[in-house]
Amino acid sequence: MTAIQLILFFGLLLISVYAYRKFRNSIVDALLMSLFILAGIVLVIFPEVTNRIAHALGVGRGVDLIFYFCILFFIFIILKLYARIRRLEQLMTKMIRNNSIAGAVKMPGKRSEKEDSSL
Repeated sequence: MTAIQLILFFGLLLISVYAYRKFRNSIVDALLMSLFILAGIVLVIFPEVTNRIAHALGVGRGVDLIFYFCILFFIFIILKLYARIRRLEQLMTKMIRNNSIAGAVKMPGKRSEKEDSSL
């Protein structure tokens, strides 16, 4: 094993420990992360596999294939994070709106428009 293989292998192990602690409540996320880490470890230990897969798919080098997959993976993550942010924004808007309405109804000493127009 070369030095870079050792660095990548132990880096993937550290990521797997972190992922286990972070995703232990979400089985789907933990399973997907485990599959990615396992694939990463296999490709680090056997780098010639990426070249064979790349040639079978019509890509020149295994590094290029991994780079292409990383681009797709990052686009997926960006979209997932964007959807989560939008969902949180909508939830926060709903909560603030409900809180404002509840606060306006309970405000003592304030007259409503009906009371003002009847005078």
